[in-house]
Amino acid sequence: MHWELSEEQELFAASLREWLTAKFPTEVVRKLQSGEDPDRFTDALVKEGWWGVGYSEEVSGQGGGVLELALAAREFGRAAVPDSRWLAAALVAPSLTGQELGDQLAGAKRFTLAIRADRIPTFEPLVAQDGSLTGTVRHVVGARGTDVFVVPVKGPEGLGLARVSAADAVIGPDRLLDRSRDAATVEFTGAPILEAVPTDESSLSRTTTLAGVLVAADALGSAERMLDLAVEYSKQRKQFGQFIGSFQAVKHAAAQMLVTVEASYSTALYAAAALDAGIDAAATIAAVAKAQVTGTVADLAESALTVHGAIGYTWEHDLHLFYKRAKLDRTLFGPPAAWNERIAAVLLDEPVRQG
Repeated sequence: MHWELSEEQELFAASLREWLTAKFPTEVVRKLQSGEDPDRFTDALVKEGWWGVGYSEEVSGQGGGVLELALAAREFGRAAVPDSRWLAAALVAPSLTGQELGDQLAGAKRFTLAIRADRIPTFEPLVAQDGSLTGTVRHVVGARGTDVFVVPVKGPEGLGLARVSAADAVIGPDRLLDRSRDAATVEFTGAPILEAVPTDESSLSRTTTLAGVLVAADALGSAERMLDLAVEYSKQRKQFGQFIGSFQAVKHAAAQMLVTVEASYSTALYAAAALDAGIDAAATIAAVAKAQVTGTVADLAESALTVHGAIGYTWEHDLHLFYKRAKLDRTLFGPPAAWNERIAAVLLDEPVRQG
């Protein structure tokens, strides 16, 4: 099955790609990844209206839903732009009140859900006591520049989502191989809780599903770009007096990359549409997308690097930007093996293991 987008969705994706190409070509992306003006991409999204796509107009969004968010993630993956703030905003959105979401979409305040990015998102509450919070959450995506952390907590009244000012937290940046994303360890020591909203263990289920969908879509975009680069380079590089694109082994590699891209396209976008439609199996479909798309795209990255040879991993060549992004997507919010366990648990009608 090949997933088909509507004319409006195709237009949105094409417009975003055109904007990214004009505003954030790879030479600009390299500067951003080197620490030059790290807020430039987020500020541009907010200023030019892309920040609100995927959210209801009732909360000052531009309309659309999860599929539009996935299409944006795909384009961000194709461009290797630093979109950690955008991803963090998307993942915390289901946990925000209408007013909070409106403030975030207007660019007035940034909220980030304090969950670990090295595993499938689960409810791992910190202990709230006497109106304050103490504890550490590692590998929080988009922590830098946050105004308020939304933290899963457990207190006398049960489970909740506490709002804690970022000014009351210690944020220690992680060092990631993929410089297009950022994460940090967030430490709270007697941090005052601004507000705590009651919740239950099922409240993160949509966040878990959304994380799987958006990371899969990001990997799809990286795969599309790596395929383009590999094909283009195979028409330029020569061995034994011939372009390597004429070699059967290279043709087979390119064909397999194309199969991966086509399969990933339908898998990732169908998962987004399933979540939008609210179908019962949406969480399982998202698990399939996260496991299958990010796993096969990480393998595609190796094939693309083989076609390029050593030049593909040099800072001067574009391929390494997408190679590193694909490798992080494979493990971001849980590796394929963990998501496959979730799929197996559903098929076997067994309890899902956390983590």
